[in-house]
Amino acid sequence: MRSIWTGIFISLFCLCLCGAAYAAQDKTAKNADCVPACPDYSKEISWASRPAHPDKKVDVFYVYPTIYPDAYPKNMDVFNQELRADVQGLLKAQAGVFSNSANLFAPYYRQVSFTCLDPTEDTMLNSYFRIGADDIHRAFDYYLNFLNQGRPFILASHSQGSVVMLDLLRSRFKDPKLQKQLVAAYVIGYSVTGKDLQQYPWLKPAQKADDTGVIISWNTQAPGATGSPVLRPGAICINPLNWRTDETPADKDQNMGAVFFDDFRGKVLREVPHYTGAQIDRKNGVLVTTPPEKLEIGHFPQGVLHKFDFAFWYRNLQKNVKDRIDAYFR
Repeated sequence: MRSIWTGIFISLFCLCLCGAAYAAQDKTAKNADCVPACPDYSKEISWASRPAHPDKKVDVFYVYPTIYPDAYPKNMDVFNQELRADVQGLLKAQAGVFSNSANLFAPYYRQVSFTCLDPTEDTMLNSYFRIGADDIHRAFDYYLNFLNQGRPFILASHSQGSVVMLDLLRSRFKDPKLQKQLVAAYVIGYSVTGKDLQQYPWLKPAQKADDTGVIISWNTQAPGATGSPVLRPGAICINPLNWRTDETPADKDQNMGAVFFDDFRGKVLREVPHYTGAQIDRKNGVLVTTPPEKLEIGHFPQGVLHKFDFAFWYRNLQKNVKDRIDAYFR
């Protein structure tokens, strides 16, 4: 008995040391492996959005993209007020596409820092990535068991969120019950590949504007762009302007409206109808567009328009969500 209590005491002592180091914001290697507190999804504080009285007949379960840039700790602290505010901005800048038509459920999760992501390695094998991915698995379980109440649902994500979502789809959606509830999965800003479809045959790519139980995915680039860290060989792609998977071009007249946000504040900066057209490059599995202006693309290589995977096609995407929901109930 004494050895058990000794072990517990040592564990608690180590946790206290770790917490003290983090509270002091010691950005050195000695706290590199200090893992921020685990979210408890039975608590409202662990959710960026959890409606108390869902009033729509469909839900959306949304996983936000990479927002955490610090080297230490290597995973996001979901109780950090500044980071929580950034997520709230994305609930409008991205998840707003879905929330007009569906009840929005969005968990905070301990995503891995941008500094730990290596485009030459399989992100899903990164031990720090798995911390955040496992949070989402637990959040999804809680959502299904206590919040969903049997409603159909949409899955939605971007960037790192889409890596997490693909992991969830691979591991959980062999279940026919979940397949039946799935309206569609918008796995945007990361690659779902032909190899994924072969290895996990329950993953079905979208082929048109209103098929259901399918995965919708694309990565936006300018002509000739290379070096995208989110583009994998064999990526599938659908054009969000004409909802085709071939190389039929969609003119800018088919673009119902690009909506540009201050992403982390959720503030609309401007809306531009007929902003730009798009065409799929099937060889590389990308959505190609030529914006009419020079844009700030962040830390991505020249021509990789990852930052605008939602913004360029915002109104078309918003309409498509409603169309797929209508098709599901038909």
